[in-house]
Amino acid sequence: MMENNLNTAVIQNGVPLMDTNGNPVHAHGGHMLFEDGFYYWFGENRTGRRKVSCYRSANLADWEWRNDVLTLDSPVRPIYHRTSLELEPGEAQNRGYGKGAVIERPKVLYNALTGRYVMWMHWENGRDYSDARCAIADCGTIDGDYVFRGSFNPVGNMSRDCTLFQDDDGTAYFLAAARENADLIMYRLSPDYLSIEEQVKTLWPGQAREAPALMKRGGIYFLISSACTGWLPNQGAYAWAGSCPAAGRP
Repeated sequence: MMENNLNTAVIQNGVPLMDTNGNPVHAHGGHMLFEDGFYYWFGENRTGRRKVSCYRSANLADWEWRNDVLTLDSPVRPIYHRTSLELEPGEAQNRGYGKGAVIERPKVLYNALTGRYVMWMHWENGRDYSDARCAIADCGTIDGDYVFRGSFNPVGNMSRDCTLFQDDDGTAYFLAAARENADLIMYRLSPDYLSIEEQVKTLWPGQAREAPALMKRGGIYFLISSACTGWLPNQGAYAWAGSCPAAGRP
């Protein structure tokens, strides 16, 4: 439970989280951006034809549904490298995944160069977890209708649990579990955030880390991740660095 002493807001654990319309919040495996006084929460939504929904809150307790930003009916548009534009693969089956492709761990960054919001995510075919791709979508507004740009294997690698990180200079990085989750790979993105510019680091090869989350505080980079134990609980771990290996910063 968290209380804000200025504008009292209570977050209760152990009960369903409802939005301001009284509906369950569907934003699993999510990511938050703070903009103009609001926290925007993007996450998985597997109800109907929805894939990613967006909510916003001023106090982290009361969440307003804004839009189903990515659905099976979202517009698709290729970008300048080879991607698959499938959102509803023919082999997809409803095995608890919902309809169409499986979308997991959507992460969104704002690109100041293009003025667009760019989403990276994990993509699977809706039948099993054999494709292990990343996928991209983007939009001109934070909670608008995102354009699906396609899925692919970055630099030919598997890509499952993933995250995005934006450094102080605007350079963005994509981290994803690869090689059947044995490795965690860091990539530097292109200036428009729509492609991989370089594979720059394999973190703890063979140690099977997933669910990465990267942040920077006081000039120090912190990376939190979990072990790979399926649905069984495990002890999370963190690592820190005084420099960004991807950029060779001192």
